[in-house]
Amino acid sequence: QYFKATSKQPQSNMYKLTVASLLLTSASAFSPAQVGKASTALAADFSQEVGVQVPTGFYDPLFLLSGADQDRFDKLRYVELKHGRIAQLAFLGQIATRAGMHLPGNIDYSGHSFSSYPNGVAALFGPDAIPKEGLLQMIAFVGFLELFVMKDSANGAAPGEFPGDFRNGALDFGWDKQSDKWKLEKRSVELNNGRAAMMGILGLMVHENLGNGASLPIIGSGF
Repeated sequence: QYFKATSKQPQSNMYKLTVASLLLTSASAFSPAQVGKASTALAADFSQEVGVQVPTGFYDPLFLLSGADQDRFDKLRYVELKHGRIAQLAFLGQIATRAGMHLPGNIDYSGHSFSSYPNGVAALFGPDAIPKEGLLQMIAFVGFLELFVMKDSANGAAPGEFPGDFRNGALDFGWDKQSDKWKLEKRSVELNNGRAAMMGILGLMVHENLGNGASLPIIGSGF
């Protein structure tokens, strides 16, 4: 027997906090990427980095890089890449589950199948959400990855080519065999896809929570 929420207010507050945090962490989405400059204690010029593209050029509306040195920039770049990668997975997860693709079998020993739970945010917050124990397991797993696995030179691991380089001497997939031009192009593509995905998943979450039976592309009716 799983706990089912009887009050929508806690879920609503938690959802609002989730959306607010996504807005804040997406603020650096249009800051440029690092291309291997040496760390310095002096303020650096990042206007020529990967990620500075037309039509916005160097775009830092919150002045996160005002007076920043290379170390500060690398940490912000790491955060942007990480959130962009998570957002891409989240957006594809929305597309896949709403197309009817779910994991086979049951999510628990009581016989509840993966497909028996709603799609999108409603699967985590709301009266029909997965059990709290399942949500806590996911949070614990993500925390484990964050602390012990997904590390790079920007947060304590062995130096890589750039922030977000999680190979750690183990994974390569032919990256080292490519030209510098090819690498910079692929890094730029990842940045742009991550930025678009951050805006995309945030938009899906907001529209999903509009309610009022509004029929929206991909999302359908609100919950």
